[in-house]
Amino acid sequence: MWQQLKITGMWHGEVWDKRKDGEVCPRRLTINTIKSASGTVDRYVAIFADITEEKQSEELIWQQANFDTLTGLSNRNMFHNRLEQELKKFKRSAQPLALMMIDLDLFKEVNDTLGHDVGDILLQQAAQRINACVRESDTVARLGGDEFMVILPEISRTTHVEDIADKLLHHLAEPYTISHEVAYVSASIGITLCPSDATDIDTLLKNADLAMYVAKENGRNRFRYFTPSLQDAAQKRMRLSNDLRGALAANQFRVYFQPIVDLTTGRIRKAEALLRWQHPERGLVSPMDFIPLAEETGLINTMGDWVFKESAHQAQRMSKHFQSDCQISVNLSPVQFRAENQGYIKEWLQYVQGLGLNGKNFVVEITEGLLLNAEPDIIEQLLALRNAGIQVALDDFGTGYSSLSYLKKFDIDYLKIDQSFVRNMETDMNDIALSEAIIVIAHKLGLKVIAEGVETQGQKKILAEAGCDFAQGYLYSKPIPSAEFESLLLREQTNR
Repeated sequence: MWQQLKITGMWHGEVWDKRKDGEVCPRRLTINTIKSASGTVDRYVAIFADITEEKQSEELIWQQANFDTLTGLSNRNMFHNRLEQELKKFKRSAQPLALMMIDLDLFKEVNDTLGHDVGDILLQQAAQRINACVRESDTVARLGGDEFMVILPEISRTTHVEDIADKLLHHLAEPYTISHEVAYVSASIGITLCPSDATDIDTLLKNADLAMYVAKENGRNRFRYFTPSLQDAAQKRMRLSNDLRGALAANQFRVYFQPIVDLTTGRIRKAEALLRWQHPERGLVSPMDFIPLAEETGLINTMGDWVFKESAHQAQRMSKHFQSDCQISVNLSPVQFRAENQGYIKEWLQYVQGLGLNGKNFVVEITEGLLLNAEPDIIEQLLALRNAGIQVALDDFGTGYSSLSYLKKFDIDYLKIDQSFVRNMETDMNDIALSEAIIVIAHKLGLKVIAEGVETQGQKKILAEAGCDFAQGYLYSKPIPSAEFESLLLREQTNR
């Protein structure tokens, strides 16, 4: 300041000053030199302004631009800046770094059941727990929702990363006590390393996201490292998803039917409609591969609509050519019961009437997960199906959130014993006991029972002796095209 005053006679800038009460404050200061007639310095004139509020506003704006208002952690913007700086440091020092993506498991359920206020406090507590597990030199950020990132610079060994990941999993899974409520969540963590996996921001983020997704898919409450095979699987998944979008228009889908046999008479009384995808290059794609993709992308709605209408045409053909009372069973995904999809069920009921059929020709199969905390719109749609005479089967009973309260609360007609119980029935007495218990309970409540995955005469005999009503499986037939299914019905009608 004094040097510039000597050279130019003027200075302008910001200084820390003291008020009369001794409090330090920022001020904007302008000093001008006043000279005498002889050219010597006569005096200095200073004009100042207190800029405390201005600085506070600037600090607030900077804080909001760089930090998450809820948790106080770095936000997405600051996280990117920090990661960029750490990558520059890596290029100078060649010290590896690790990136972690943390996603809280079951946070949405806590938010929906206990409220957003509780959810916000849980996020704040989770942020504190994450901070407590890392070093001061590490960066913790919240990208949004229940997604957090951790930058671990200058990693000397990968075991250090695993130690932190284990610590995070342990602390994040501990109970959260909030306003007299106790909430439980866990975490899925994806880890990627620089330079072994990537050296640029976008690829590192993509890698961590892929690894986190795999951790969640593998059962949650765990961490997974990124590997090249994850990348290959993700690319395959993306290509499959792209192909799936055009499959319906390209007429690549087929509906196959698997007979369901009355164990008392041996006659085919029902058939489950099963979607198959005949890909022009991959051949027959497993439903295990494309159904989850269809649910994630929302394509399950148009696909499910097509399956139902194809099944309705099959029911019409059976009614016309075989005078058969055989029912077609159609699977409905929980996605199809969302509020925005309610129009489909109304349209189906009209479609069925237009074909001269009634609800007795159909059974819809739903999963137990749909009934868990079923919302009013789901109950309303189930009632609409019931009122139209369409029966309801509970699929894979015994493998999920099995609860007898479902059977009391909802109008269920059939329980389907999952094939995991049937598979080892001839060698595992526990599976026999569980299946017998399901059958007894169902019959006491007026429900019929269908056993899935029946493959041997021994399984059939055990089920028949236990009083099971129907059986479905390769012992009778694999899923077959509609023409083959009609041939089965014709053969049965001829031999009757």
